[in-house]
Amino acid sequence: MLIPCIDLQGGEAVQLVHGRRRELTVHDVFKQLAAFKGYKWLHIIDLDAATGDGDNEALVGELCVTARRKYKMHVRVGGGIRTVARAKEIGAWKPDQLIVGSAAFKDGKIATRFLRALAAAVGVKRIVIALDTAGARITINGWRRKLKLSAGEVMPQLEPYCSAFLCTDVDREGTMAGANLAWFRELRDLTSHPIIAAGGIKTRREIAALDRLGMDAAVGMAMYKNRLR
Repeated sequence: MLIPCIDLQGGEAVQLVHGRRRELTVHDVFKQLAAFKGYKWLHIIDLDAATGDGDNEALVGELCVTARRKYKMHVRVGGGIRTVARAKEIGAWKPDQLIVGSAAFKDGKIATRFLRALAAAVGVKRIVIALDTAGARITINGWRRKLKLSAGEVMPQLEPYCSAFLCTDVDREGTMAGANLAWFRELRDLTSHPIIAAGGIKTRREIAALDRLGMDAAVGMAMYKNRLR
């Protein structure tokens, strides 16, 4: 299944290369949302909140409500969810699931206490843990900090605290260089949880290949550049 993404920075929908260089900007975010109607799921990511450079809270909330009510889409919201209180605030917008990334780790290790509290507060079924990987290592804080951990080694330990994983290949993110199918196959063998693949995806054939692996595909740049017709 293809999942379109709206990544927000400074009140605009953007597409970044490797999470840093802005390649594309859409000023009318709600027009972009309308272009995605008909898809079952939508990802809304607050990049400013993820990096600690502010937030797009009001916009995220409005997008979430509009996507659900007007377009009948299921929504995952992520970016800057670092506390249980914040997760509850975002939960008030009624997204189907919350994406948690950096906060899943503390001092280079799995943040077990936080994840346990989060699961108790919002429910395991509503939690998706983002495992963003660059150079085989997990990255956090808006992909600005690398941990010594790999996605594969932490997946089994994280399974009790989430219902799915969002695995992004940061090395290919925004490049449309093609999905690293070999890496995704390796991850598929390590967990029974659903996996949403992201990073470099550029063709319907790759999306079909991921589907055969039992994975959904979260796609940004290729959709914004109309490469998936």
